[in-house]
Amino acid sequence: MKRSLLKLGIVFLVSGLWGCADLNTQQISQAPWETLLDGTNLNNWTAIGNANWRLYEGSVQAEIGNGFLVSNKTYQDFQIQAEFWVDDEANSGIFIRVSDPKLINAVNAYEVNIFDKRPDPTYGTGSIVNVAKVEPMPKAGGHWNTFDITAKGNHYVVFFNGVKTVDVTNNNLLKAGPIALQYAAGVVKFKRLQIRPI
Repeated sequence: MKRSLLKLGIVFLVSGLWGCADLNTQQISQAPWETLLDGTNLNNWTAIGNANWRLYEGSVQAEIGNGFLVSNKTYQDFQIQAEFWVDDEANSGIFIRVSDPKLINAVNAYEVNIFDKRPDPTYGTGSIVNVAKVEPMPKAGGHWNTFDITAKGNHYVVFFNGVKTVDVTNNNLLKAGPIALQYAAGVVKFKRLQIRPI
């Protein structure tokens, strides 16, 4: 009888601990969103390069030059939700964990790509360049799209318009850094970008 009561007590204790773990996970996932971009100002960003980023009709738009908008803050483990529009010729992307904000590329950051006409489409729209291929590649040109990007430790998950395109573990040493929005060709608009820690 005592052994049964002891086993029952252990089961309740373990269940209680799992419940606490679930609660902590839920609390982390419900961290408040921070709005970095809503189409009304560029207060959270610094322009690098000569792209003509500007506020236009409720979004941030560029169609000339080459460059980035770089977040003023650094982020480590997070979830991003972004809304964007590009034309068919656009070359853009969201770079995360940027290690050098003055020289941004797919080696010193993770590039979640927006590039429908990339010569190698396996690293086109919806991929993480040089890390996680996408096949078949979805198309972003000509309509509004969403990205949901999660970076937690060495695990990266990307949803493009609600469809998972990346779920990968990568042991690159890029642990934290600012976020950068790229302009390299075509017409690029970002309407909204939110982030929350995880």
